[in-house]
Amino acid sequence: RESDHRAWTPVSCTVTRQNATVQGLTEGKAYFFRIAAENIIGMGPFTETTKEIVIRDPITVPDRPEDLEVKAVTKDSVTLTWNPPKYNGGSDITMYVLESRLIGKEKFHKVTKEKMLDRKYTIEGLKEGDTYEYRVSACNIVGQGKPSFCTKPITCKDEIAPPSLDLDFRDKLIVRVGEAFSLTGRYSGKPAPKVTWLKDDIVVKENDRTKIKTTPTTLCLGVLKSVREDSGKYCVTIENSTGSRKGFCQVNVVDRPSPPVGPVIFDEVHKDHMVVSWKPPLDDGGSEITNYIIEKKDAHRDLWMPVTSATVKTTCKIPKLLEGKEYQIRIYAENLYGISDPLISDEMKAKDRFRVPDAPEQPIIKDITKDSAVVVWNKPYDGGKPITNYIVEKKETMATRWVRVTKDPIFPGTQFKVPDLLEGCQYEFRVSAENEIGVGDPSPPSKPIFARDPIAKPSPPVNPEAVDKTKNSVDLSWQPPRHDGNGKIIGYLVEYQKVGDEEWKKANLTADSCPETNYKVTGLTEGLTYKFRVKAVNAAGESEPAYVPDPVEVKDRLEPPELILDANMAREQHVKAGDTLRLSAVIKGVPFPKVSWKKEDHEVSPKADIEVTGVGSKLEIRNTVHEDGGTYSLTVENPAGSKTVSVKVVVLDKPGPPRNLQISEVRSDSCYLTWMEPEDDGGSVITNYVVERKDVASAQWVAISSSSKKRSHMAKYLMEGTQYVFRVAAENQFGRGPYVETLKPIKAIDPLHPPGPPKNLHHVDVDKTEVSLVWNRPDRDGGAEITGYLVEYQEDGADEWTKFQTVPMLDCVVTGL
Repeated sequence: RESDHRAWTPVSCTVTRQNATVQGLTEGKAYFFRIAAENIIGMGPFTETTKEIVIRDPITVPDRPEDLEVKAVTKDSVTLTWNPPKYNGGSDITMYVLESRLIGKEKFHKVTKEKMLDRKYTIEGLKEGDTYEYRVSACNIVGQGKPSFCTKPITCKDEIAPPSLDLDFRDKLIVRVGEAFSLTGRYSGKPAPKVTWLKDDIVVKENDRTKIKTTPTTLCLGVLKSVREDSGKYCVTIENSTGSRKGFCQVNVVDRPSPPVGPVIFDEVHKDHMVVSWKPPLDDGGSEITNYIIEKKDAHRDLWMPVTSATVKTTCKIPKLLEGKEYQIRIYAENLYGISDPLISDEMKAKDRFRVPDAPEQPIIKDITKDSAVVVWNKPYDGGKPITNYIVEKKETMATRWVRVTKDPIFPGTQFKVPDLLEGCQYEFRVSAENEIGVGDPSPPSKPIFARDPIAKPSPPVNPEAVDKTKNSVDLSWQPPRHDGNGKIIGYLVEYQKVGDEEWKKANLTADSCPETNYKVTGLTEGLTYKFRVKAVNAAGESEPAYVPDPVEVKDRLEPPELILDANMAREQHVKAGDTLRLSAVIKGVPFPKVSWKKEDHEVSPKADIEVTGVGSKLEIRNTVHEDGGTYSLTVENPAGSKTVSVKVVVLDKPGPPRNLQISEVRSDSCYLTWMEPEDDGGSVITNYVVERKDVASAQWVAISSSSKKRSHMAKYLMEGTQYVFRVAAENQFGRGPYVETLKPIKAIDPLHPPGPPKNLHHVDVDKTEVSLVWNRPDRDGGAEITGYLVEYQEDGADEWTKFQTVPMLDCVVTGL
């Protein structure tokens, strides 16, 4: 049974010997076995193996390795290779043992110290001229097997053999596009030669289609799915220290040609035939074009009809056409390997091509004077019939009607002098050609010209001079030339030269960039001295230069600052609140001064917009409020000095609230109000005050005065016992300011005074500790009902009175005495 199964399987029924061979076991599996004896009575008990038995072949040492060969020999090394033994002894090879014997010695010595499984080994460090023989043994877990047969005696020396090359291909190879090709051969040489492949003198590199395989004795270059670009001269070079050899093969990858090159040119068009031409294909497919196939079709039908397939020329006559029909031509190129894609022409109508001449190109006008000009043109296509006449026409530029310049024929010349022009007028000219078919279209109009005598170059400018300078610029000025050469002065060219240099440099590149008689030359170097000259330019060219008399040293010209005040800074400025305040001045000075604005000697408000230009400065405050008023100062400063101007700005607005509102002399029907003027009158005189009152129990204010200029008012007609609050506001020409209100209400009542003294105070009874007092009412109650009487007592001889109590009646008993 198998070791991992419980069921027993019978192997043999009748075995009379004391041994048996068990067949059909699986290699590598473990088994148990049992045996039982049997006689005529029956089967006895089984005897079982005590341990499982793993099925495998018996293990021995390996056979000897085979094919021990010497692969390379140098003066100090030997390289050997071998094949494994035919039988490994039933166990994997664990290592190889390589041994050597110096000829003349008896014993072999082990060459390898480390455990070696490779079947190639190079023995190094040998002595040049010594002779050795080698053998190799294989080892497994049992041990080392028999050694291989020994090599022939090997002497340590460098082997030299010149390269040799045996190629399998000829000088030329033709391959169809898409097919694969390979260049193979064999080679030898010692030392081993280096193999290099070239195509058209460029090293061949491997890619998806190009593969290179080189062994110690064979070489191969393979190309898959070849394309036309693979054509070329291939060269293989093998080279070692003794020399080199080369092999060549001209590979031509052939294909059908590319289409002929268009467009198809219709050299002749007639009512029944055409002559067309084209250019050969750019790529003939590697094989000479054998012929062209030409077909034609009606442009409105889909059927192509053959014309010829036998022509080798790039021109062909297309016959048998129907007049008035439009045709297309299709052309194929053919070589030994196939037919190209077609070249298809544009549509062309079959008709006679004789027609009127084409329009000439735009004519050129020359030799212009005040009353004549010469018109020159090129001969156009004659339409198939010779040109017999040219018609020249003129018109003034602003006119619409063209007029012939002569009724006489103009031929064969292609120029004509047009007479009878009006001096100063601007003209355009055009030309038409005529043949026996008729008059062709006119040319485009010429460029407009003015009828006037030729323009000469102007005379030089007059009196050029340097009028200003800074540390990097010079301002020049001059007068126009005395003679403009009968042409308008387009402008001026300004040039400068550093003193000591020979080269004149242009300050402006074109004359039209300086149309005036002044120019600022910039980009100069401070401290250097320059010369300047000016040329006038008209349509004829440049005049002779006019020179600034003296060289100019470039440096800043110092001028102290100067302020020219605008009207908004000339006097005190009044601006209404909410409007915009603008202060500005023109600033002069060289160099341009530094500009600063201040208000009351402090920085101006951040809401102020300050603008400084090259000629002045402006301060602007939008939506002014009263706080923007004050004294503003403008200071300009440069190295030559400084200057400051100031202006007072008043922002006109409604006044502030009156101050210190007081109420006095309160009566039952009136009271007296006083106040002080506002701290801020809004920049305008207070015209009046508005006084209002309000009953505490009411929500509505009632005006009691709106035109008073005084700072006091008697409020009358109050209701006795009612509580009132009052408020006051100031007004000027810009409106009413905020109110100031009394802090607490007042009550409309007459003023109260202390009552008079009680009358006729006397005692009516006395005890040892108390006194009974009575008295009469005082003569006056002080304006209000008497609410009580205060009783005090004093010991005889004392200074202080002691309060006893306040009583409502006219009698009291003082106790505690």
